[in-house]
Amino acid sequence: MLGNNRSLKYLLGWLIMGTRGGTNRAKILEILKNKPQNANQFAVLLGLDYKTVRHHLDILEKNNLITSVGDRYGVTYFLSQLMDDNYVIFEELNSKNGKKVSE
Repeated sequence: MLGNNRSLKYLLGWLIMGTRGGTNRAKILEILKNKPQNANQFAVLLGLDYKTVRHHLDILEKNNLITSVGDRYGVTYFLSQLMDDNYVIFEELNSKNGKKVSE
């Protein structure tokens, strides 16, 4: 797990702004800030293929930015405690980028 804000800032910068699909991962984090969702709900909200959404969710979960509860098709995703506690870092990256990623 990441121990400091600097590491989290670098991780978010890479996952959100430095890699292909970062915009979709940012949208997922923004949505989860407001309400837990499952992969199917994300697919509908974002207009993406279910497998694409699952790929992004897997990346975010492997990097401890989100967490899940449930199994198989009943899995619901939430922001991890780390991400929730440090959400301001994500917001700062968005503002430095000139606009919100989800716009």
